[in-house]
Parts: sequence; structure tokens; C-alpha cells
Amino acid sequence: MTTTTKGSATEMPGDGPPPSQKSLLTGSLPRYAAPALLAATAALAAGVLLAFGALGIAQFAVFTVIAYAVVISIASRVVENRRQATDRLVTTIVYACFGLAMVPLVSLLWTVLSEGLARLDLYFLTVSMNGVTPSMDAGGVYHAIVGTIAITGLAAVISIPIGLLTSIYLVEYGQGRLKQAITFFVDVMTGIPSIVAGLFVVALWMMIFGPGKTNGAAGAIALSVLMIPVVVRSCEEMLRLVPNELREASYALGVPKWLTVVKVVLPTAIAGITTGVMLALARVIGETAPLILTAGSSAVAINWNLFNGQMMSLPVFIYSQVRMGGAINYERAWAAALALIVVVMLLFFLARLVSRFFAPNLSR
Repeated sequence: MTTTTKGSATEMPGDGPPPSQKSLLTGSLPRYAAPALLAATAALAAGVLLAFGALGIAQFAVFTVIAYAVVISIASRVVENRRQATDRLVTTIVYACFGLAMVPLVSLLWTVLSEGLARLDLYFLTVSMNGVTPSMDAGGVYHAIVGTIAITGLAAVISIPIGLLTSIYLVEYGQGRLKQAITFFVDVMTGIPSIVAGLFVVALWMMIFGPGKTNGAAGAIALSVLMIPVVVRSCEEMLRLVPNELREASYALGVPKWLTVVKVVLPTAIAGITTGVMLALARVIGETAPLILTAGSSAVAINWNLFNGQMMSLPVFIYSQVRMGGAINYERAWAAALALIVVVMLLFFLARLVSRFFAPNLSR
């Protein structure tokens, strides 16, 4: 066994890291340090704000976060090292930003639940406003649910094939100026205002059928104008995530390109494609302005015919109830808003089921 002698000190192999690395080995805060410091700073914040008579939820949260960030950084710098202190500070900032982003969402959900549950019941979901005056404590939202499902369903039937095929062309076949032009116009259409889509369809409908022809089909076409670019962009990104090795393996077996897309690329990306389609549906299901112009805003009866007569939808129903004013109409609007949120949640639940049962089994 060899030894290295430096002065009077003798170092044996395996005795530990050299002195240049020992500075990296420092202490660490115990696991309970972070929650304990958070509780202490929260108590300190509450005491200070009570002393100044300015205790409020916003003030308490801001004071607690700032005090905790300072205290945890100092404690980590003293006990651990500068890198750990920076890591804890950045972690605190990230959690604070996440909490700040969740505030409007939680507030929105809480407000809709507290205001909408008072009227949302089986009666409200199974009757229409046919024969109900604004001052009557009766009527429901069934006709608006029917209109929302029918209009959004037709919009999906129009948009999903067009958007998916366009994304397949851009990823698998497109090249040159045509691909650049399609990508440019898709990006432009992504930011188009919804009212412009409604005006476009109104002008188109007037040219074909004459003025005053509002129906659910026109509303579905207006929504499809908004939905197609979202489907294209989301599906394009999902198709690009499919590894090229899978395509090359399929080509090596002699499988033609179109069959590779159908049997390999699409099944691999089905989960992401489904999520993108659901995001596009959620994007258009709450649109109000184009539906007011194209599907009408005065329908009170149940109408399953997309091509005959006006058709009510949940967003337009909410708008019309708020516009009329009054406590009863406001209750109907809140209950309809809650019903719209439930419909969107059911769509996302359906998308999860589709992703689960149709995605390829990668464990084999």
C-alpha cells in the first residue's frame, strides 16, 4: 500500500476527499426547518399586521412570503452554503408564483359554486324557458344545453378532420413555400377575434341565404373558424414529438408512408392529439359574440334542428340573463355558468378515457 506524506501528515487512500473538496461538504437544515420557519413567519406576519390594524388575506400572504423568503435564505446560507440558499430562495419564489396564479382560478370556482348551486337542480337542467317571463321564478337551461352540444358537436365534426389532416400535411409531407404559407395563415387565424369570425359567417350566410337567416349551423361554422387553427397547432406539435426512429423502422419493413402515418404516428400521438382537440373545444364552447350574430339570442324553446330557426347556447343564455337583470335572472346566469363548467369537465374526462383506451401499450 502506498502512502503520501506531506509534512508530518500522512494520508491513506480511502480516508476521504482531498481538502479542495471538503469545502463542499457542509451541514443541512433538518426537514422540519422549512415548515417550522413558515409557521413562525406566518405568526409574525399576523402579529405585526394586527398591531397596525391592517390584517387582511392579501397583506398577510404577501408579508408571510417575503419574510419566509428572507429567513429561509439566511438560515440556509449560515447552515448550508450559498448554492443551497439560492436554491431555497428560488423554490420559494416558484411556489409563491404558483399560489398567485391559483388565486383567480380558486376564486372563480368558489364564486360560481356558491352562486350557482342555489338553483342548479334536476328541474333547472330538464326544462326550457319556453313560456317563462323574465320575472317568473321558473324555467331552466335545457334548451341551451341542447344548443351548446349540437353547435359544438357540428363545429368539432368540421374542425377536427380539417385540422388533423392539415397538421399531418405540415409534419409529414409539407415543404417549400406552400408549407410556409399554411403555417403563416394558421398563426394569423389563431389570434383572430371571435367577433370577426361571427361577422364573416354572417356575411357568408347573407350572400347564400339572404339576410336574417340565423341558425345553429351558422354558429357551428363560426366556431369552426376559431377552432381549426387551434387543432392544427396542437396536433402539429404532438406529431412532431413522435420519434423519427419509429417512422424509419416502419419504412425499413417496407410499409408505405401513408400507412406508417395511420398505423404508427397517429396511434403514438393519440393522447396528445385528444388533449389538443379538447383544448380547442374548450376554447370555443364558451364563445358568445359569434353565436349571438349567427345562432341568435332570443330562442327559448328546445331546438335540435341546426338548420332551422335560432338556437340558444349556454354562453348566450348567460349573457341574455345578465342583460335582463334582476335577482332571478342573475341566479339563472350563475347556475348556467356552473352547468357550462360541468360540461367542459365532462369533455376533459371523456378525453382522458379516449387517451387511456386508444393509446398504444408502451410496456410491451
